Amino acid sequence: MFDHFVWSVVAAPVALVVVIALLADRLPPAPAARVLAWSAAGTALASVLNVVAFAVKAAAEIPAVAGYFGWSYQTVIADTGNVRWVPWLCVGLLVWAAVAAGRVVRRHRGGRALAARWAGATARDGVVMVRSPRVEAFAVPGRPGHVVVTTGMRKILTDQQYEALLAHEQAHLTQGHPPLMVLSDLAGALHPALWWVSGRVGYLAERAADEHAAAAVGDRTVVARAIGTAALAAHGRPSPPAGRFASFARPRRPGAIPRRVAALLGHQNAGGRTWPAAIPAVLAASSLIWTGEALYDLVELLVLAHGALH
Repeated sequence: MFDHFVWSVVAAPVALVVVIALLADRLPPAPAARVLAWSAAGTALASVLNVVAFAVKAAAEIPAVAGYFGWSYQTVIADTGNVRWVPWLCVGLLVWAAVAAGRVVRRHRGGRALAARWAGATARDGVVMVRSPRVEAFAVPGRPGHVVVTTGMRKILTDQQYEALLAHEQAHLTQGHPPLMVLSDLAGALHPALWWVSGRVGYLAERAADEHAAAAVGDRTVVARAIGTAALAAHGRPSPPAGRFASFARPRRPGAIPRRVAALLGHQNAGGRTWPAAIPAVLAASSLIWTGEALYDLVELLVLAHGALH
């Protein structure tokens, strides 16, 4: 089973990060965000399932537990006799992953509470205007979804820039970006190597929305100026707990705003080849398949350990 641990827990997540680092800027942002989010989620799931399998093995190495289920603990130990530390390391990793995932879930529940808060608000053409000096705008998914904009944000933007903002936020709803954020954030919580990928998915989602807004208003410069104006106005001001919803004026990770503006002004558009996106998807699929074999090997080991005492 140790070879499964090496691939799915150690090698595959790191390989995915390397592949994404090489490919992300070469892919159209909209499909790239979807593929990378699902690839990260698949890789994280494979890693966690491997960790769970080894945690079960660690429990089966305890004589009292093995005796209760009728297993030979010596047979279980012998399977990874040269690396006896791995099952017990996985126990710690499993606890750590559970705590980290719980934090992500609690953070995203804040987004659900926000959605419930605005569910009964009066929306005009899908836009909820909130009287507040804060410079904020974000999309709240739901049935129907809403775009929340503060009066402070509306005041600093020209009519054309405001149109770009609305197109940007509507793109988050129509392209299903909030669920992708949840997937990538959970992946980053379950495996530390994938934390960087979650930030990349968030950036690509913003880039995809920027490109949609540029196409909607017909001027990339207007979108770039709207982003820059909002970011400068929001800088240094307190941010509300927007939960899982990305703010138009506030980046999820440092440096995202200048890169988005540069991409718009540099005419880095949404075109390009999409087939390289299959590489991270295949990598994630291979890790899941390998994990399936690890789970099968665990069952075989426990059957063998049961037979050793009977």
